[in-house]
Amino acid sequence: MPQHDFASAPSPDRRLPAYLQLRDALATRVARGEWGPDTALPSENQLTAETGLSVGTVRKAIQTLVDEGLLERRQGSGTYLRKRAFNASLFRFFAVQSADGGATIPSSRIIARKAATAPAAVAEILGTPDCIRLDRLRGQSDALLLSEEIWLPRARFDGIAELEESQFGPLLYPLYHERFNVFIASAVDDVSFAPASAAVAARLGLAEGAPTAVIERTAYTADGIAVEWRIAHGPAERFRYRSRLS
Repeated sequence: MPQHDFASAPSPDRRLPAYLQLRDALATRVARGEWGPDTALPSENQLTAETGLSVGTVRKAIQTLVDEGLLERRQGSGTYLRKRAFNASLFRFFAVQSADGGATIPSSRIIARKAATAPAAVAEILGTPDCIRLDRLRGQSDALLLSEEIWLPRARFDGIAELEESQFGPLLYPLYHERFNVFIASAVDDVSFAPASAAVAARLGLAEGAPTAVIERTAYTADGIAVEWRIAHGPAERFRYRSRLS
């Protein structure tokens, strides 16, 4: 029986089937930034030689990550990280369309960024109070739709507060990956409603106390580590939600 090298994954759970141990090891390597956005993962044959596992076991591990949405297969090219636009997904809660009715990527503007001590609840989620805070406005044309407060652990994102404004772009998650080797694999959104604070009202051009939809998001790397927490406020009259049951 060959000894399986699960790519230096920390303490794999040997009670799991071999393909799940390999799945966890590959997810850990993704979280460590071993592969860039346009770098193919090792082939099934390479992983078979590296781990001593069967081709079938390796294929099952990769397919599990494809099914989970972490990886994607590109015909004739290989297996890559799946680059999903989680940033734009906040706008599934709001009506955002171009003049011709098509989908658009909303505009984005960073209005403040600094090193800061995270509130206790945020520090518990991120595992540290030593953070960087970004404040951002997002909208379409002249309409502001979201005011965002974003918290990042400084150890993972040191230097982001010093970047030129032009380097941020409309989406943050590609920036996280390309500049800081932090790949966002999943995110959880919690939605509620609250009256606009004075600061949020001023940013969005609302009356203080006006109803707002509140979206709290925690974003995770492939190995389940929380690396971003944000809270977004938007005008409640623009909020939309649809759930399809089948």
